[in-house]
Amino acid sequence: MTDEAMTIRHSLVLDRQRHLKWRWLDPVEQMLMVLCGVALGGFSCTVFFDVLTRSLGHPVLWVQEVTTTFFVYGIFIGTAAATRRNDHLYLSAMADAMTGTKRLLVETFNRLVLLGAALSMVYFGFINFIEGFHAYRMPSLTPLASLYAPIPLSGALVALFAVEQLVNGWCHGFAGDETRHGDEPAAQELDIGL
Repeated sequence: MTDEAMTIRHSLVLDRQRHLKWRWLDPVEQMLMVLCGVALGGFSCTVFFDVLTRSLGHPVLWVQEVTTTFFVYGIFIGTAAATRRNDHLYLSAMADAMTGTKRLLVETFNRLVLLGAALSMVYFGFINFIEGFHAYRMPSLTPLASLYAPIPLSGALVALFAVEQLVNGWCHGFAGDETRHGDEPAAQELDIGL
């Protein structure tokens, strides 16, 4: 068997900027994308259910807690997924216009700022998580820590993905193949005789 035949293809993992990614983290990106879908679907369904029950004159109070939970988890799972996919807001237009050492410095600066924010999420998110055991959500009396849990986890994943991009950018360059756009295969990869 060839290496190509043994490679597992994860359908939700982008091949864009592949040179900045480690393959062993592809299952993590795949899982993050699935969890984003679950959070978005859960949020949408619970909002619909809340509106419906309120319209019928019989509101269900715990639905707002569930909706909030899906919303918060979706945001922080999405933050980690966007970082891995390089879909987050960053100064890409400025960096894309540069080459050589200037680009290396700007891309490194961008990811170091991202790493600093991620480490802050881990530190302060963990403090909030611990403090959240002393406050409770109404009406379920669930500790607020259940809402704060994804903050340090997301921060840890964002930090991991920032380090991944830094290491691979330093080893392989941040630019990669500038002639490719998105997930379009290069012409030489197509079996059309080009």
